[in-house]
Amino acid sequence: MDDLNINWFPGHMTKALRMMRANLKLVDVVIELLDARIPASSANPVMNELLEGKPRIVALNKADLADPEWTKKWINHFNAQGLKVVPLDSLTGSGTKALVSQVEQLGASKAGKLVAKGVNARAVRAMILGIPNVGKSSLINKLKGVHVANTADRPGVTRGKQWIKIGRNLELLDTPGVLWPKFEDREVGFRLAITGAIKEDIYDIEKVMVHMLSLLRAQYSERLIERYNLASPLPEDATELLDLIGKRRGCLRSGGLIDYDKTRRLILREFRDTKLGKFTLDRP
Repeated sequence: MDDLNINWFPGHMTKALRMMRANLKLVDVVIELLDARIPASSANPVMNELLEGKPRIVALNKADLADPEWTKKWINHFNAQGLKVVPLDSLTGSGTKALVSQVEQLGASKAGKLVAKGVNARAVRAMILGIPNVGKSSLINKLKGVHVANTADRPGVTRGKQWIKIGRNLELLDTPGVLWPKFEDREVGFRLAITGAIKEDIYDIEKVMVHMLSLLRAQYSERLIERYNLASPLPEDATELLDLIGKRRGCLRSGGLIDYDKTRRLILREFRDTKLGKFTLDRP
């Protein structure tokens, strides 16, 4: 991991941070959208300072891709910190009703104080924050029931600010995904890379996949054995393991040579598509 250095902070993210600071005073509640597979690695440390004192709900998106036992442990972890937590699958809509209910309950106290001061009753206002490709636009589209926010299976699609009405009692402020200027922990950069939060042209896929295979061998060796019909125990060397998988899946060039790039991308794709099972890489 010493040579796995991943940093990405496009200029539009600096602008997005300034926009968030300027608009926080307009909202009652912040929804921090995290990837349930990597709740710690997908939590932007800049937000802790940015959101100090602001009511917050943690939404664990992509819970359908995560190990359910570890999702329960993460929920307990956040609850112990006094945070409300809702697991989500924003593609199917699972958990969205519970999220809306929690947001409305958390924001009701501020709305009540405004009414007591003579201000007309209004909908609860919430801001959705999260790193790129964590599923903000898909969640908003599912909440609204129609296509109102741009969405794509790649980071960096949402660039501007959008107020979106959800029913009678909730308004959402959508914001672009924001990463932080430097990953102090290179392991965080690796986990963001393999889960798709970072564009593939930013990092060295060869180095990332060496580390990924080493991690899967250590924590989920039975998944690799079953998926690729490998013998146990697996080789300790990641390149040797890559060779075996390439041969098993027919990722070969002329002359029977391993097509390493094709093999790496196959494993990464199958990991993201849960063909290797459901994973939680961060542990509370």
